[in-house]
Amino acid sequence: MNAWLPAAPCTPAACVDAPVLRAAALRRWLRWLGAVAVVLAGVVLARVAPGTRMTVFWSRLLLRSLGIRLIVRQGFAVYGGAATARAVPEATAGLLVANHLSWLDPLVMAASLPCRIVAKREVAGWPLVGGLAAGSRALLIDRDSLYGLPDAVAAIAAALREGESVAAFPEGTTWCGKGGGRFRPAVFQAALDARVPVRPVALRYRESGRSSTAPAYVGDDSLVASLRRVIEVRGLIAEVTVLPPVTAPDRKRLAWIAEAAVASVTGQPTAKHPPLRSEERVPVQL
Repeated sequence: MNAWLPAAPCTPAACVDAPVLRAAALRRWLRWLGAVAVVLAGVVLARVAPGTRMTVFWSRLLLRSLGIRLIVRQGFAVYGGAATARAVPEATAGLLVANHLSWLDPLVMAASLPCRIVAKREVAGWPLVGGLAAGSRALLIDRDSLYGLPDAVAAIAAALREGESVAAFPEGTTWCGKGGGRFRPAVFQAALDARVPVRPVALRYRESGRSSTAPAYVGDDSLVASLRRVIEVRGLIAEVTVLPPVTAPDRKRLAWIAEAAVASVTGQPTAKHPPLRSEERVPVQL
């Protein structure tokens, strides 16, 4: 285990619930065919029209083909105390940090907020997916090596300085949604180095008015099994709550604040950490 690769206790057997309502067989087959068609079209688009605009369009199209409805809303937060951690004005670019539940999360982030996604370097070698990652200009990092950490942070900071938004999942691994992990501080250093704010983003998946674990991708789960569950669900919704940007004097405090902001929306119990000082301002969802 290292700064990029913490462990989560979630497993499909213990955490994944059966869907409340299942899509009809014909609809499931149409979703499979639609997803394959969109992926193949995405490989072509990634070559002829790479960039953020293509990624937004393709991500939305793939979510729709899978039967997922996307809802994006602005979150509100209350800040109190002195200015150690503070809300900052709306920014056109910054570091977006979200909780991590599924392989769907990068698609949901890209479809909601134009950005470059931080992903593991192995993605570049995956069939089809590697081409899509290149076309989306994903920032690929070596998560197996602590020696590569400074270079990864520097690459993210460079993109932020150029005015681009970058999305990362600082838990470092996926959780099922019934619990969450601590936000690791490493990636937050890039925001401090680039002098840009951090914007917490809370992700939730819902079906039939309740939380859904169908998109979970945890433990020894396979991508095919997770994809099958997603396609079987009737009325799956991906909820994205974008919270006010925050900043703080160091990466550890910044990670704590962002984690608390996301947890105030998701209600997920997170790993315990030392409490913030009373003069620090922690967002609370209204």
